[in-house]
Amino acid sequence: MRFLSRLFMAIHVGMYRLSGGRIWANNVLLLTTTGRKSGKVRTVPLGCFNWQGGYLIVASNGGAPNHPGWYHNLKGQPQVKVQVLDKVMTVNPQVLTGEDRSQAWQHVINAAPGYAGHEKKTTREIPLVLLLPER
Repeated sequence: MRFLSRLFMAIHVGMYRLSGGRIWANNVLLLTTTGRKSGKVRTVPLGCFNWQGGYLIVASNGGAPNHPGWYHNLKGQPQVKVQVLDKVMTVNPQVLTGEDRSQAWQHVINAAPGYAGHEKKTTREIPLVLLLPER
C-alpha cells in the first residue's frame, strides 16, 4: 500500500510540474522541503487557500494522531519552496497561533468543510501554516 501511495504522489507531482499546474491543480501547490533527518529533498502536493498575501496549508494528515512528515520537515528546515501553477518561489512559513489561527481555520472550513471532519478525528490541534512569498 505504501508503494502505491508513493507512486501516486510521484505521478501527481510529475504531472503538476509538466503541465505547469494545469492538471490536478485546483487549489493545489507543490511544497518542497528538506528532510530534517535524511537531508533529502521531498515534494508533496497540498491543498492550499489564498490568505493574507500568501498560501495557507493545513497539516491535518487526514485527522491522523500525528502531524504529517512535511510539517516536521518544514519545522526542522524552514527554507522551503512552492510551485503554484507554473510559478516556483521561495516562501517563509509561519505556523499560525491564537486569533490568527482561529480566523484562518474558519476560512479553511468555510471553503473546504471536510477539514472539520479531520479535526473531529484527532485530539491534536491541526497546524495551519501560512507560506509568504519572499519579496
